[in-house]
Amino acid sequence: MRLLGNIVWIICGGLLSALGWWIAGLLWCITVVGIPVGVQCFKMSSLSLNPFDKEVVQEGGAVSCLLNILWFFFGGLELALGNLVIGVVLCITIVGIPFGIQFFKIARLSLSPFGARVVYK
Repeated sequence: MRLLGNIVWIICGGLLSALGWWIAGLLWCITVVGIPVGVQCFKMSSLSLNPFDKEVVQEGGAVSCLLNILWFFFGGLELALGNLVIGVVLCITIVGIPFGIQFFKIARLSLSPFGARVVYK
């Protein structure tokens, strides 16, 4: 069932969300200082491709908090708004509600991805 959910997810906008994470990751990886941020973006793009197999565990500290503050202004807000809009559009229909909820989860994660670890269920 998860496989079918992930296939429909990619068609309903998951690929668009992952593409946003990939672009943000590539932009951050241009500089040496931004490489850790870019790597985290690539991890989150993996979550955006198949969210039904994975879960997010929050673990963070002071460094994660500082990175999340920087991230909010330099990429997080745009990704969160994009995922929020797609989630609202999908929640208009009853069939799209589970996908919309996943987009809301990714939108929340887009605001503070540092200190979050993606694990398989």
